[in-house]
Amino acid sequence: MRKYKVVSMFSGCGGMDLGFLGGFNSLGVAYKKRPFEIIWANDLNAYACATYKHNLQHNIHIGNIWDHIDSMPSTCDVLIGGFPCQDISINGKRAGVAGARSGLYRAMVEAVDNMKPKMFIAENVRGLLFKYNKDSLEKVISDFSSLGYKVSYRLYNAANFGIPQGRERVLIVGVLDDVIEFDPPKETFTKDQWISSKSAIDDLCQLDIDPEFSHIWSLAAKTTDQGARVLDPNKPAPTVRAECHGNNPFHYSLPRRVSMRESARFQSFPDSFIFKARLRETERMIGNAVPPVLAWHLSGAVETTLSKIEAALKDKEDNSPFNAIAAE
Repeated sequence: MRKYKVVSMFSGCGGMDLGFLGGFNSLGVAYKKRPFEIIWANDLNAYACATYKHNLQHNIHIGNIWDHIDSMPSTCDVLIGGFPCQDISINGKRAGVAGARSGLYRAMVEAVDNMKPKMFIAENVRGLLFKYNKDSLEKVISDFSSLGYKVSYRLYNAANFGIPQGRERVLIVGVLDDVIEFDPPKETFTKDQWISSKSAIDDLCQLDIDPEFSHIWSLAAKTTDQGARVLDPNKPAPTVRAECHGNNPFHYSLPRRVSMRESARFQSFPDSFIFKARLRETERMIGNAVPPVLAWHLSGAVETTLSKIEAALKDKEDNSPFNAIAAE
């Protein structure tokens, strides 16, 4: 089977990468393998990298992207990554892509320029579409477009893809082709079909604390606003956050906050995915991740687009005047 080569930046614990690889189960649904292979990956966080290596069985470069960018391969088919969003998020400092963290998107621009992948996918928070980030969004689109890519972006809600979480994220997609356009994945669930938090985690109610399974939870006292939220058992979970400082929602029926394994379920990680950290770092890596099931649907659309690109290239070759001359 033809396999497309993928370079992964800002990989975290591997949510997007797992979705591109496929071959996993989430909430009783099997997601088949995809024709992609990860040939290079990087992340700054050592705990996320340890988790990535354990679950994806693939090496990952640990450290600042600028210290490793020269070790990237010369080319790839697809580049993926969720560049840091702290300066873009509604909960951040709103410095936009001029900020120290979110400005790391420039590393993606450089990588795209160096490797010229057929496609790239950049993930970020919904705040990138807000009015105060208008200049940042235009800058990102302009920088990638200037490299010869047809760039599009769209807001996705994870709940519309069978994930028990109301998580909204922006996906920016670039195609290195002047004809082929990216056709986004079709949503598989309507609002009246959304998976509730209770149906996703109710079987864990009787499970005792289990650190190996990451069934551990924050003991942070009840506070105001975010720190007092309680899961609605009839709705998808609210967005799982990376920087909530232990203020995860309270369970809908138990006198505790949700566990890390429950948060992982809300993110569509399989139960076989083991997080190699204690509570705080596990909370961070789960909240930072792209839901694997959302990435799986995205990878299907990417595969289709790549097939169209290759077919178009073959058609050009077949109709080349040089081929006609050679055939005479």
